Amino acid sequence: MTKSAWLFLCLTLATGVTGLETTSQDGQTTAFIASAVFGCLLVLTLIVGRRIKFDPVLR
Repeated sequence: MTKSAWLFLCLTLATGVTGLETTSQDGQTTAFIASAVFGCLLVLTLIVGRRIKFDPVLR
């Protein structure tokens, strides 16, 4: 994995754990939204880094 993919993986895990540990509803929602954004960016960097192969041919 690329360095940016590792960064987004760590950020996704950190914000997810923070969301689980936070007791306030607003902080929890914010942490889970940030975790979802970082997760999407992780998938995007994996696709760009060609770790996930995309075959557009439908058989």
